Amino acid sequence: MLCADFLNILYKLKINRTFIEHKKNSSIKKSKKCTYINMEVEKKIDPLGFREYDARWLYPKSINSKGIEAVGKGFGTQVINSEKNPIVIVGNDYRSYSEEVKNNFIKGLLSTGCNVKDIGLCLSPTVYFSQFKIKSNAVAMITASHNENGWTGIKMGIEKGLTHCKEEMSELKSIVMNETFKQGSGKYEKVEDFNKIYIDELSKNKIKKKLKVVAACGNGTAGIFAPEILKNIGCEVIELDCNLDYSFPRYNPNPEDMKMLHEISKCVKENNADVGFGFDGDGDRVGVIDNKGNEIFADKIGLLIARNISELHPNNTFIVDVKSTGLFSKDKILEKNNCKTLYWKTGHSYIKRKVKEDNAIAGFEKSGHFFFNKPLGFGFDDGINSAIQICHLISNQNKKLNVLINDLPKTFQSPTMGPFCKDEEKYQVIDEIITNIKKLQIDKQKICNQEITDILTVNGVRFTLADGSWGLVRASSNKPSLVVVTESPISDKIKTDIFRFIDDLLQKTGKIGEYDQKI
Repeated sequence: MLCADFLNILYKLKINRTFIEHKKNSSIKKSKKCTYINMEVEKKIDPLGFREYDARWLYPKSINSKGIEAVGKGFGTQVINSEKNPIVIVGNDYRSYSEEVKNNFIKGLLSTGCNVKDIGLCLSPTVYFSQFKIKSNAVAMITASHNENGWTGIKMGIEKGLTHCKEEMSELKSIVMNETFKQGSGKYEKVEDFNKIYIDELSKNKIKKKLKVVAACGNGTAGIFAPEILKNIGCEVIELDCNLDYSFPRYNPNPEDMKMLHEISKCVKENNADVGFGFDGDGDRVGVIDNKGNEIFADKIGLLIARNISELHPNNTFIVDVKSTGLFSKDKILEKNNCKTLYWKTGHSYIKRKVKEDNAIAGFEKSGHFFFNKPLGFGFDDGINSAIQICHLISNQNKKLNVLINDLPKTFQSPTMGPFCKDEEKYQVIDEIITNIKKLQIDKQKICNQEITDILTVNGVRFTLADGSWGLVRASSNKPSLVVVTESPISDKIKTDIFRFIDDLLQKTGKIGEYDQKI
């Protein structure tokens, strides 16, 4: 144990050392120099960084070290107000500045009277898992997940297996911006080798039939976890971009990014692998490539897993996000097993909270967050555990993944597309689009020669046409961007035409910039 004052001395020494290391190793020397200067000046926090279910900032452009410390004070205040035994488990990803950000955040936590257990470099699911192995409810993970280099962020929660949603984030923002902090003197403890406990836990899930798998990590933190765990469960592993490199030289570690998926596809075909997995920057998501090199969107993998679960656990509920395939709603196997599906808000915090509230057996997000509730898991999202479940699915069914996918009804899906839209304008744009879509339905105007049969506004607007085709537009919760997805069970042309219809509505607002990818 170290008292707060002593930790503060160590912290200052470490920050100075870290700055020198960064200046020596980083090609972005200007921003690192600014980071150092900002440590000595006033607090800087862009309030827009407090998003719906986590916090994201450009560091040090939109938040500096003093700002991070204030966020630590704010979260510490929330913990003190909620917990009789205020212990916070903290971890960080591999970005060049993440440890620096973590140290400032910890400094803020300690000043409120929270005790800190630091598990060091890890994945987000490692931090979530630690809640069930270390005596603590509250957790905080320093990560910007798949965001481009230069971003930092915090995923945090107080209740076991859950992370902050909109209400908790609004409260945190209010505490931080108004500086209504608790004061105290917490203690710090470095927890050694917790990653081994996490690796050993997941390595217990041995598969029956050996599989050859590609593990792609985009040079993110999952590279020191995924290959080892997959080998331990009985897989032959081909590693792709598993060395840690915070500059992300080939592509961002984002399993929704088509460039990453294309590289995995190429590797799967070259090595005749059974499946390819792509893990995001903090390891809580997975993308999947089948044995033929086809890019399979995670919602369809989720449906395969849901079908399998429904056979073993009938009369259950599944939660899926609004970006997910429409196949869930009318799947014959789920209906046969008396299982229902509820479409809910996109966001890892929203889905896992809904899984818990509705006692659903599992939840799936198109982005690759999968949530397995008891008896299959603790309810939180873990990309590597999701990959393990897919390995078991392939092994147990004794079929190639492409055959299992072909057993599903065919649909034509777009990738997740993100047109730029300012944070301060994106919700206004969505409100305008919702109004327009509702008016179209009332006036019985047609899209692709069809009337709108259903509108869901739980998260942005998802409208469904008579043939089951649908389109979605919503505000991104963690970037200055919107999210557009379309799907048709009929044709690729209808899928594309729905996108063009949505894009036309968006362009007319005059508030849309470039897309990150388009069809």
